[in-house]
Amino acid sequence: MNESQTYAIVDIETTGHSPANGDRMIQIAIVLMQDWQIIKTYTTFIHPGKSIPLFIQDLTNITDDDVKDAMPFEAHAEYIFELLQGAVFVAHNTDFDLSFLQAEFKRAGLPKWYGKKIDTVELAKILFPMSLSYKLGDLANDLNIPLESAHRADDDALATAYLLKHCWQQLLSLPLLTIEQLHKRSFRLKTNLAQLFFDVLVVKRAKALDENEHVYFNKIAIRKMAPTPKINSEMLTFPSTTEEKLSLLQKAIVDFEERPKQFQMMDSIWQTLNTKSEHVIEASTGIGKTLGYLVPAIIYAKQTGKKIGVSSYTAHLLDQLLQNEIPTLEQALGQPIKIALLKGMNHYIDLEKFEQLLKSPDDSYDETFTILQTLVWLAKTETGDLNELNVSGGGQLLLDKIRKTTLPKTTMPLYDFYSRAIQNSRQAEIIVTNHAMLLSDLVRNEQIFDSMAGWIIDEAHQFIQAAISHDEKLFTYMNWKYLFGQIGTYEDEQLFYQLRRAALKKHLINMPMLQQIEKRFIQMVQAFDHAIATLYQHVKVAEKNEPKQGQKFAIFISQLNLPMDVFSKVSNVVQQWIDEAHHITQQFTSGVEELAPEHQYLIDQWRYWVREYTMKLAEWDEVFLEKDEHYSCWLELDRRSVPGSIQLFKKPIDVTQTIAKLMNPIREKSSIIWTSGTLTVPNNERFITNQLGIDTSIPIEKLHAPASYYDGAKAIVVTDMPDIQGVSQSDYIEEVAHAVTNTVRMTNGRCFVLFTSQEMLRKTVELIHESELLSDYMIFAQGVTPGSRMRLLKSFQKFNHSVLFGTNSFWEGVDVPGDGLAAVIVVRLPFSSPEEPTFKARSQFIQQQGRNAFTELSLPEAILRFKQGFGRLIRSSHDKGVFIVLDRRIETKSYGHEFIQSLPPISVQKLPLDSMVQQLGNWYNE
Repeated sequence: MNESQTYAIVDIETTGHSPANGDRMIQIAIVLMQDWQIIKTYTTFIHPGKSIPLFIQDLTNITDDDVKDAMPFEAHAEYIFELLQGAVFVAHNTDFDLSFLQAEFKRAGLPKWYGKKIDTVELAKILFPMSLSYKLGDLANDLNIPLESAHRADDDALATAYLLKHCWQQLLSLPLLTIEQLHKRSFRLKTNLAQLFFDVLVVKRAKALDENEHVYFNKIAIRKMAPTPKINSEMLTFPSTTEEKLSLLQKAIVDFEERPKQFQMMDSIWQTLNTKSEHVIEASTGIGKTLGYLVPAIIYAKQTGKKIGVSSYTAHLLDQLLQNEIPTLEQALGQPIKIALLKGMNHYIDLEKFEQLLKSPDDSYDETFTILQTLVWLAKTETGDLNELNVSGGGQLLLDKIRKTTLPKTTMPLYDFYSRAIQNSRQAEIIVTNHAMLLSDLVRNEQIFDSMAGWIIDEAHQFIQAAISHDEKLFTYMNWKYLFGQIGTYEDEQLFYQLRRAALKKHLINMPMLQQIEKRFIQMVQAFDHAIATLYQHVKVAEKNEPKQGQKFAIFISQLNLPMDVFSKVSNVVQQWIDEAHHITQQFTSGVEELAPEHQYLIDQWRYWVREYTMKLAEWDEVFLEKDEHYSCWLELDRRSVPGSIQLFKKPIDVTQTIAKLMNPIREKSSIIWTSGTLTVPNNERFITNQLGIDTSIPIEKLHAPASYYDGAKAIVVTDMPDIQGVSQSDYIEEVAHAVTNTVRMTNGRCFVLFTSQEMLRKTVELIHESELLSDYMIFAQGVTPGSRMRLLKSFQKFNHSVLFGTNSFWEGVDVPGDGLAAVIVVRLPFSSPEEPTFKARSQFIQQQGRNAFTELSLPEAILRFKQGFGRLIRSSHDKGVFIVLDRRIETKSYGHEFIQSLPPISVQKLPLDSMVQQLGNWYNE
């Protein structure tokens, strides 16, 4: 191919996906590009010979009227076929456009089109590996490509043409080494990207380019570390009066409105930092909590030259800080802020592992693809945080192989992103991290956080959850089976087979030794299988006494009376195999001066898996062999797939000790500020602070937004819902579905529906789908719609007519911008399910001490979630939203008023469903 290759960029709109089932084209557009300039465009409507389905008209804005005078495809076929001759066929998803066209050519009596093809989805995923979505509209948005009306062939084809050109420019901007590696590995790809990569190589090699933006680690190009900003030493003073605060913040925020409580928070925190004390602040939505703590923290750090740490629960909140609040404050203060974002080690890429992986033979398509994405990403990333990469499910497995799991032997900030993050944090004024990272500092050899003058723990109520997860142990059957599969016996032709062949060929290890370790491996697998079979036998016996609960089943290990010898045998045999495996490593490496690269790769793989076995063995011992009354340990399985679904969990019952171990040394030398939107519940003020181990002498400062902030909010309790105990589940679900569909239609979507059980959520969503009452709405449901919580939220925000169904856990640590959220519907008060094992263990623990588990655990937890659910609704003083409770217990039970009491001062009405729906209609049409 030469420089003036012609690209034919094609987009078609059709009545559906299958030409074989009679689907036909309704529009086609072709853009011809040469030397990256558009030389011709062609577009036409096509008569499909049938009417266009409504949802296609909705999607494309092409109506039967638009195509009524158009000719059928046969009339255009030859001209289109000619246009494509000698060109590279380009489309955003060639699998669809090209195969549809080929079927239509065949129908029109033309031969099959032959030529090279490029799929811009495949290409964009490689070149923009950090994009959140590869839909054409989203990419166009990210890259500032004009796209007037998406899903119209003419606009889409033009946008795809510009996308192709963007990809070319992106390729030109990459280091030569990276492109050479892309080219070398591109022959496995689905479309002809190899040729495009080669064309770039030719151009790049012809220009002697000055590439000083990258450093090179064994032929991998990495973006250079950004220089630390020079800080000007202009002294800052804390704005102590209201006027001073106003004038500071008005410099950076247009129309900054004064919030007295936000200023009060700044003063409180300033005082706490200066007196090195501890303080608790409940700061409700609407007071501007983030700026409330950042202003005093940054000024204190700059004045004293000491670091302040900010810890939050969710990564989402960390990114928000860096993108929004910090730049605003830099502008207000008129100087840069040295900030470092520090995450746990396993967030970062391990370049040595990645380099080994590049040497390994024969990857699957998913692996090759992820390697290409990673190579491009390394030339661009500033952080080395693998979460930035948007990879497929298969790609995730590859990323797990290249995560950093051990501290580097020497710190190499030049090449090692984790070392870079640590180095940045040493020079920073503010260190931003998450609760999990702060907790893991307990076990880290080098205490990174030693030099901190103060800590601000944001989303403090989630610190408890983070401490539980930090301390949990997990055993899964599938993980062990996967481990066994990696090593295998000689017959399996896995790693042991390769190592044995190499060792015998090079006379590095004698045969008896190899036979011995293989025998040991077989013993290990047998001991494991026997233990799992024994475990399942005991589960089946225990199940007979338990009421049958669907397909999923959970039981505490203490109820099973397991024979310990069977489980300690596994432990012993695994340890023997590990010892012998280390011996093999020594033998393999001692006999030669220098190993050939492929043998080095083999032994590195072997070492890696032996390390994994060592970690798994420690888990096995903790879960099966160590008894500890501070932990609850239970087993979960799905009856439909045993033993595959067997998992064991071990979690602390009371995390106050874990938290105290971390916080007490900090208390001795620094200040601590705990803050969150929800830290208290009526009648049990210190529910959270007691679990956090905060001394009762430290008061809780409550800063709530003025009542006028909530002018746009109201709550409605629906009085004529059936009592769930009094009717069958299916009748109850029918009533819920009825209430939800009516509400959604009145508010035109933008609703959150909150359940306490995944099963009830699923059945309600199924019923709503069957009834087709919301067929013109986008429905997203946790556990039903594929994708993570963040992905569901992003999708929900994209569509105006949408509804999101979630369970309690949906609120834990997600932050939803409230604009356009019209209603939150609480189907059941958010009590934990009494059968949920962590909750059950904590309740039993409280009861054993003669205390009341309902009032001390169940009720306060439910009220906190209830407050959080409401907190999603109103995110600014202009928001308007209604909080609807379908659970009658809120008025029939004595504790009901505590839920109402926990809400801000808003109007709470009690109405039957019909009146509520009518009210909603009037209210939203106002």
